[in-house]
Amino acid sequence: MIDQDELIAVGKISGTHGIRGHLKVFSYSGNIESLQSTDIVFLKGKNGLLQEHRIKGVSAHAGGFILALDKFDNINQVLPLVGSELCLKRSQLPEPAEDEYYWRDLMGLTVVTDRGLELGRIADIFETGSSDIYVVRSADKEYLIPAIADVIAQVDIPGNRMVITPLDGLLDL
Repeated sequence: MIDQDELIAVGKISGTHGIRGHLKVFSYSGNIESLQSTDIVFLKGKNGLLQEHRIKGVSAHAGGFILALDKFDNINQVLPLVGSELCLKRSQLPEPAEDEYYWRDLMGLTVVTDRGLELGRIADIFETGSSDIYVVRSADKEYLIPAIADVIAQVDIPGNRMVITPLDGLLDL
């Protein structure tokens, strides 16, 4: 049995591709190397159930990937997998570079300003063309914090804390 705390979501099954059981994958990172260097992936269904699958093949396609899994050879077999999150074990992924983090490690961090004002916790992260955006929520407010060097002053994963230097007007929105 796999410990779900070991898993990191690397993409989402967004649809099928063709009639031979191939899947379209929206990649959270755009990094195909991790999938190409492993044999096993884990799919977390909408119901939360986890399934282990052996990879038959993976290729880049239209900004995402096409994934073929063993034992699936027609569209009807893979339709129930659409919407599942594609996960890998942390040990299957490269260590992030300095000042880079897996989204999973940032979720739930308490965000404070460099002047000590607590804004809330990172509740969601989404990607834009130029940078990620951290959605920071408190009981009564939500902030959208760009993940750029001018704003992110410190990330302390063990201390469960992120310190930001807000740009003028950032917290007024």
